[in-house]
Amino acid sequence: MEHKEVPFDETSWDEWYRSAPVIWSGKPNAQLVTEAGGLTPGTALDAGCGEGGDAVWLAQNGWRVVAADFSATALERGAVQAEELGVADRVRWRAVDLAEWVPEEKYDLVTSHFLHLASVQREVIFGRLAEAVAPGGTLLIVGHHPSDVEGGHRLDVPDLFFLAEDVAGTLDGMWESVKTEARERKAVIEGEEVVIRDTVLVARRR
Repeated sequence: MEHKEVPFDETSWDEWYRSAPVIWSGKPNAQLVTEAGGLTPGTALDAGCGEGGDAVWLAQNGWRVVAADFSATALERGAVQAEELGVADRVRWRAVDLAEWVPEEKYDLVTSHFLHLASVQREVIFGRLAEAVAPGGTLLIVGHHPSDVEGGHRLDVPDLFFLAEDVAGTLDGMWESVKTEARERKAVIEGEEVVIRDTVLVARRR
């Protein structure tokens, strides 16, 4: 299920997660399945992993994953799901603030879905994620498209939303290919099925 309102600081996020037994569906995000489904499994970083649906799916498909988020509650739920599905040994859960954290390793896949922060902070984080991609690896950044704000499906704070082209413009020249798209999909928002658009950037490092 999609949500029109989300908190933005660490304390509020944790309180929000504790407000219900489960917040997200537990299923992987559609764009991750589309883009990672054909990749050879290796190491992956899921930045802003939430309750771990993407990280667990990657682990089930042969990846070794570092799942990073600053909500302890969300990480605990992800770890439980990984244990129940038999992939606990393939996921490392990291309690970090992405605004401050610099990844120590390089990964074959770096993915971040729906990380919506002020543009200045977002650019710094996305820059660090790009630097964490290993040679030959893939960067996948997915967000809510700005047009969803105009459609009334998101908070009316335009600076939180971005185009894939904006992210592509910050990348250095060490990328073999960079794909930018706005992809439509159906979602349920406040009980109503609507068509929304995902901002999608897929880049392959040389």
